[in-house]
Amino acid sequence: MLTAAKKEFIEFMMEAGVLRFGEFTTKSGRLSPYFVNTGLYRTGAQIARLGQFYAACVAETCAGRFDAMFGPAYKGIPLVTTTAVALAQEHGMDVPFFFNRKEAKDHGEGGSMVGYAPQDGDRIVIIEDVITAGTAVRETMPQLLSCAKVQVQDMFISVNRCEVGKEGKKTAVMEVKEEFGIDVHAIVTVADIHEYLRTQPQYASVLPLMESYMEKYCIL
Repeated sequence: MLTAAKKEFIEFMMEAGVLRFGEFTTKSGRLSPYFVNTGLYRTGAQIARLGQFYAACVAETCAGRFDAMFGPAYKGIPLVTTTAVALAQEHGMDVPFFFNRKEAKDHGEGGSMVGYAPQDGDRIVIIEDVITAGTAVRETMPQLLSCAKVQVQDMFISVNRCEVGKEGKKTAVMEVKEEFGIDVHAIVTVADIHEYLRTQPQYASVLPLMESYMEKYCIL
């Protein structure tokens, strides 16, 4: 269901140039009628507003059910930071956060993690931009488990494209749930974007392309 909050987020992405419509070739080689590039957020106001959207989703989904948030380098670093700020300011939740370095530091305090030091038994939430093939999660989990015996039950992303992998049977989100037991929560899904376009006459030409793509590649 396209709620007012989802509609607002879709329009926010469009205004920032993060969500675009046209003809795009994805990493998997598919020709997609839309593209999401979260690397295009580039102003203080944009990243602050993005944090508010993430924080609202986190607070609504699992408030009180986690101990810290983790943002995988690189895109996850500003995301987890702005989400932590918004949770404190908007929801009264002062939650620890941390992120990783791509290369471990061999001087000073050393190590590969920055920020909160996870403890055995901690329940960790992962804050990411998108999931394409689940590769980032498979890299992240060993890093988290090498720090402490943590539990990861929830992960938050901007958009769930709901697309099947190369074998055509499961989406990346399904695979992450099956492999790691992690529930992936998206602020919006491709179905939400499609529903939004149906309310916008100027995108009438995009609708059949979206529907064809979704029918071919998506599990909703």
